[in-house]
Amino acid sequence: MAGQGGNAVPANAVAMLATPSNFDPRKSWPVLVVCSTSDFKRQNRDDLVDFYRRVGLAEGWVLLAGDGPQPARNDTAAWRGAMTLAAINALHRSFPGSDKWPIACAGFSGGGKGVGLVAPLIAKNGSRVEGIYITGANEDRVSEGYARVGPGKEFLMTPIYISGGRDDRIATLEQQYNVAGSIKRTGFQRIRIGPFHGGHEVNDAQTSIALRWFRQLQ
Repeated sequence: MAGQGGNAVPANAVAMLATPSNFDPRKSWPVLVVCSTSDFKRQNRDDLVDFYRRVGLAEGWVLLAGDGPQPARNDTAAWRGAMTLAAINALHRSFPGSDKWPIACAGFSGGGKGVGLVAPLIAKNGSRVEGIYITGANEDRVSEGYARVGPGKEFLMTPIYISGGRDDRIATLEQQYNVAGSIKRTGFQRIRIGPFHGGHEVNDAQTSIALRWFRQLQ
């Protein structure tokens, strides 16, 4: 996967893990896997730190991001997926029993599109995907990822939370409602939309609501 688009396949990936202060790996923890936009040469770990770390840790989640040792020449969704799967594999090898921990995926802007491929990949690879959190995405890539990857019909039960800024001019609220409608027509049954007063940004309150909703449904 990493080699798609002419990329050189690296010998290793780089995983970043953030854990709450009371983290005990002998217990079960929900894991938030982060997918960033490829714009501005952002890495998945950049979004983990900038957009999700504070709220995610406060809500009792473990946060995980996988990246290459260097940015890809061609930053494809397949590259992001390969590095993310490598990071999840490292998590499972580090903490026995973590392969049973529930996983949710989060993506903002272009990351909200990328997560449409990454989440089905994670599910098909055997992990429990218990939620997809999308902010500021103006295209439905979840339906495309579901069709391409083929994680199975049970994936249609994955809860999807779409958060949109009322003043977002990059991904307008109308576009984000259209994304939700497209995902619903594909057959996904548990979809929530959380509009907020703001622009093209990740809203902390919406992140908190989404993560709590995923926990309630587990």
